[in-house]
Amino acid sequence: MLIAVDAGHGGRDPGAIGRGGLQEKTVVLAIARRLARQIDREPGMSSMMTRDGDYYIKLRDRYTRAQQRNADLFVSVHADAVRNRRVRGSSVYVLSEKGSSDEARRLARRENASDMVGGIEMEGLPPTVATMIIDLSQNASIGASLEVGDDVLQRLHGVGRVRKSSVQTAPFAVLKAHDVPSILVETAYISNPQDERLLDSASYQEKVAQAILSGIRAYFYRNPPRGTLIAQRVAAGELPEQQYVARRGDTLSGIAQRFNVPLAVLIRANNLPNDRLRVGQVLRIPTG
Repeated sequence: MLIAVDAGHGGRDPGAIGRGGLQEKTVVLAIARRLARQIDREPGMSSMMTRDGDYYIKLRDRYTRAQQRNADLFVSVHADAVRNRRVRGSSVYVLSEKGSSDEARRLARRENASDMVGGIEMEGLPPTVATMIIDLSQNASIGASLEVGDDVLQRLHGVGRVRKSSVQTAPFAVLKAHDVPSILVETAYISNPQDERLLDSASYQEKVAQAILSGIRAYFYRNPPRGTLIAQRVAAGELPEQQYVARRGDTLSGIAQRFNVPLAVLIRANNLPNDRLRVGQVLRIPTG
């Protein structure tokens, strides 16, 4: 199974720049490399990177490379920025015709501008054509993208602050792979001084990569492609232990029902004294 890992921006396009001088293109490449290495160590998975150095790749070429290699998933890694430097946290986005919020639309405009330099459309297309990046035949792929996006977002709760508690939708050009489920992960706000320091930390980069991989793993063990090692493992009942990060409003009984695990087994597996949960608490989900 092949996972395409896309480090946003690069080369002449630095992406967002933090107050301390950290460039988005640099930090997301570091996270993407960590993610790719972790994927390559995962049984049944391998990675490809759209870029593995400081050079520029057009948005269209990024997802085209994933399609040409028949990737099973496309993950684009970014770091967000806004004028309000108090805004923090990670988010996950998938493609849609319209943005789910003004913030999502704003972000899509900023990321899509990577193919614009000095107001010139780098794709060589008329502006009216260049903005028509949405193909409504993508419904099945978008459904899968939403599912894997939710798996990744759930695990990002265990790493640090999450800006949006649900998967957001926006018209990202880089996610326009017709037949490849695709997500865009905004790992933190580089415009926030605290998040900028986190993004520059090897420890945080590794934790974010681990969270993304954990979400990918959970998705593919629920939806294993035919003929893959993961499909064979699922058929044999060889399931990896899962983790779940408690969110606001969660209950142990609800989590047990979601994962089809008896409540008593869930409590015993986590050595819980009672059925109380705290937001951010990491639970082991027994398998088999």
